[in-house]
Amino acid sequence: MADTTTQAAATAPDARADRKAARLARQIDAFAKSHGGTAEGQLAHIARGTVRVALVGANGEWGTLVAPSMEIAEKAAELAGLTLHDDFDGELAAKVRTGPYEWSRMAGIQLGGPSNN
Repeated sequence: MADTTTQAAATAPDARADRKAARLARQIDAFAKSHGGTAEGQLAHIARGTVRVALVGANGEWGTLVAPSMEIAEKAAELAGLTLHDDFDGELAAKVRTGPYEWSRMAGIQLGGPSNN
């Protein structure tokens, strides 16, 4: 009996991680569908084990999601069929389309443009 209890306790975190990966994969799919049908991405550690999933849609729109671990982020990317890049530069960065808001924000910090709040 103790063996089945131990086994159930060991699979509980795996099941939870699988559900989190599936939820993140659905969010990636939704992003891709609303931005040209496909997306590419890059995974990067941000803090205390959390991982940023940077996404670039086929239309150049971009966004980010956060995963609780690299394993969950990788599994979600695999489930969603996300093409991953090692770095967010070069080919992937060239696909990002920025608009007036981003440009005014980048210049605004230095030139008296819109504030952060």
